[in-house]
Amino acid sequence: MALDQLLLTAAPWLGWSGLALGVLTIVAFLANWGLRFRLVGVSSFTLLLAVSCWAFAVSYTPPVVVEGAIRAPVVFDNGNDLVVAQVPPDLDSSTVEATLQQLAGNLRGSGRGSNVVTVRLRALKPINDGLSQPVILGETERDFRRSAS
Repeated sequence: MALDQLLLTAAPWLGWSGLALGVLTIVAFLANWGLRFRLVGVSSFTLLLAVSCWAFAVSYTPPVVVEGAIRAPVVFDNGNDLVVAQVPPDLDSSTVEATLQQLAGNLRGSGRGSNVVTVRLRALKPINDGLSQPVILGETERDFRRSAS
């Protein structure tokens, strides 16, 4: 079961459990039970979990997966208009292009100062003992004004 479906299934169960615990809390206050204040915490936390599960399930978007792409960790992101990811130096051009498209598709525009983000793939090419030089294998741009995600 997908994560968002699991959370959408759990949210009503947690909601009804929180309401049942809320009723039990009211009974505990009327009967002057010793655990009534603990029940306040448990019932409010259960209701908070229900709302949180629902909100996360509604806002969740699965990552973009492009056929032929490899996992490339981001090594630099200035938070504005440039993202750099690192890959092994021996990639063919189709893998580079697919990886660039996957990285660009998984970027989110919220919080960035620029609407256009440049995504680069780099590899480290050894030049001497203990020294390496970064080599740009490919580059693409993600325009958040055109795409809605």
